[in-house]
Amino acid sequence: MTEKSVPLEGIDIKEENKDQIILDYAPMIKYVANRIALRLPPHVEVDDLISVGVLGLIDAIEKFDPGRGAKFKTYAEFRVRGAILDELRSMDWVPRSVRQKASNLDSVVEKLQAKLGRPPEDEEVAEEMGLSLDEFFETLQQTQNMPVLSLEDLGISKESGEQQSLLDCLAGKGDSDPQTQLRLNELKEIIAKAIDTLPEKERLMISLYYYEELTMKEIGEVLGITESRVSQIHSKAVFRLRSKLKSLIAEEY
Repeated sequence: MTEKSVPLEGIDIKEENKDQIILDYAPMIKYVANRIALRLPPHVEVDDLISVGVLGLIDAIEKFDPGRGAKFKTYAEFRVRGAILDELRSMDWVPRSVRQKASNLDSVVEKLQAKLGRPPEDEEVAEEMGLSLDEFFETLQQTQNMPVLSLEDLGISKESGEQQSLLDCLAGKGDSDPQTQLRLNELKEIIAKAIDTLPEKERLMISLYYYEELTMKEIGEVLGITESRVSQIHSKAVFRLRSKLKSLIAEEY
């Protein structure tokens, strides 16, 4: 992307040439689509995700409010990623058998945690499920692509009763009221609290994979462990995070 062709922050994006903006941000769309595709079954076509991402970018152009001081690039990435994830949810690409395994895992962990008064060890969960440790890790691997948290599903109802997406709040839309901003801050605190409960190595995994956006292979090189071990740690981190978020959100709301 060249400095001249990329829309400058603070100008009215709606008045810009949409085709040029799409061309400028095409590499970002491809990057986001390919990152998401890495976690999906082979039958999900990356080109389809890219097409949906373009629609997300167009939506971002239409809805972006530069008067609020937010960066268009940040908002566009949220919209592109959100559009792709919405499409995947509508496709219901997670097999029913995987959803059932995830549900069983959640139930067993909740049962053991109530019984033991602490988070259960891998071996304890595997034994309760009648699985070997290898089978347990395989189950974790299969369920790691289950959605952890949907921003759209946690949309905010305005006083008028109209549903407002958190993505719109993140963009700093002018119609976001103090109550909306308060809930957004609360949700950020819930996510931070959930991440803080993870073991140190799993917190590091979340940071390297989702924030630094390193691949499993790159993380293995950083930590000095095999790629398969990285995958195991990632699966456990996602499972713990999903369970903790469900618990915290239930407590708060």
